[in-house]
Amino acid sequence: MSAIACSIVVLILAFLVRESASALVDVGPLRLLTDPGWHPSSEPGEFSLAPMLIATLVTTLGATSVAVVVGVLAAVFCRFYAPPALARPFRALVQVMAGIPSVVYGFWGLETLVPLVRELAPPGPSLLSGILVLAMMIVPTIALLSLATLEAVPPALVYGAAALGLSRWATLRGVVLPETRAGLGVAVVLGAMRAIGETMAVVMVCGNVARVPTSLLDPARTLTANIALELGYATHAHRSALFASGLLLTAIVLALVVAQERLSRRARRA
Repeated sequence: MSAIACSIVVLILAFLVRESASALVDVGPLRLLTDPGWHPSSEPGEFSLAPMLIATLVTTLGATSVAVVVGVLAAVFCRFYAPPALARPFRALVQVMAGIPSVVYGFWGLETLVPLVRELAPPGPSLLSGILVLAMMIVPTIALLSLATLEAVPPALVYGAAALGLSRWATLRGVVLPETRAGLGVAVVLGAMRAIGETMAVVMVCGNVARVPTSLLDPARTLTANIALELGYATHAHRSALFASGLLLTAIVLALVVAQERLSRRARRA
């Protein structure tokens, strides 16, 4: 199974490299990040992926920062503070949230969240809207994985801390959370990977303007949204540049996986 999984990843990477080769050779990696803007159909074409890359990183970092706090606190509450009569329906609710399609979150964001952001500053569709919708989408993923990690802590550690007279908070801070650092790191990385790969919701709430945002209230376009909006009619260098953006997204995900593995090894050695 491991060999099959590795083969699939290699084949996907090979496909992306093949399809983006034209842009990497004819346009060049430097122009893909430093061109004045994204106008691939103009003459001469401009192929800067920088505005979409910045929007992708900002929405992912912002959504993950919010979702980590909410998700881990929800897991801690469900595992250590909520009575069983409340913990079971609470967990079921989180599981339902994890299964809601992204387009539903996007529709809710478009109809409810965007008008609220518009009251702060027009036009409403913006990086902030994207961050909040993505955060809501990945909270269930982080919460459920964090809860599974907390439930895997050996009961003897918790009982031993209680026998020593430690309070519940002291047990969490000094025993449980250090024991679960590796698992919580996996939850954070998986949540970030879902955020970075999300398309439909950000298309609906971010505004889809291919320029570098200067504030969280500016409309923006992510790499995934750019691919979804333009791949259907793109040709030649334009199409190849879109595949190059897919290759860039894959590289970011691989970097996240490598970083998580290193953090997990350090946590296990500590």
